[in-house]
Amino acid sequence: MSLPNLRGRVAWVFDEDDFDIDLIVGIRNIKITDVSELAKLAMADRAPDFAGTVQRGDLLVGGRNFGYGHPHYPAMKAMRHLGIAGVVAESFSPGFFRGEISMGFPLVTCPGIVAAAQRGDEIEVDWAAAAVRHLGSGRTLPIEPLAAAERETLEAGGLIPYLKQRLARSKGAPP
Repeated sequence: MSLPNLRGRVAWVFDEDDFDIDLIVGIRNIKITDVSELAKLAMADRAPDFAGTVQRGDLLVGGRNFGYGHPHYPAMKAMRHLGIAGVVAESFSPGFFRGEISMGFPLVTCPGIVAAAQRGDEIEVDWAAAAVRHLGSGRTLPIEPLAAAERETLEAGGLIPYLKQRLARSKGAPP
């Protein structure tokens, strides 16, 4: 099995380092459990019309240590609900990275991406080529490879399906 390439518009560029993921929906809103309500609040403090501009398959671009802070899930639940397909960032906060990979959400470490992409640009993550391509300029940036367990977790659709597959293989049963 292999990961499907990600191809979409850049919905937002978080160019600041150490971006606290809770700011996507606003810290005051992280206890809201209705994902539709959270999605309406996504990025409202920065761009009130953001939720209406996202298209299924869009990607986020982030700076270094993206997801810094407490790795709460509401912000990225909202982004997934809107159709965001993944995040390409200079680097990720370790807790955020583990949590989102465990949810089956693709995170791509790509040094230089913030300088290479702007909101609205179309980019493609080519897993086989280990690169991000900026489709407008043709520029290609290398990505850091995922560890085998991270890749297998994404391919399975998250940590729970991954563990079920491993358990089935260890018992000799087909996954």
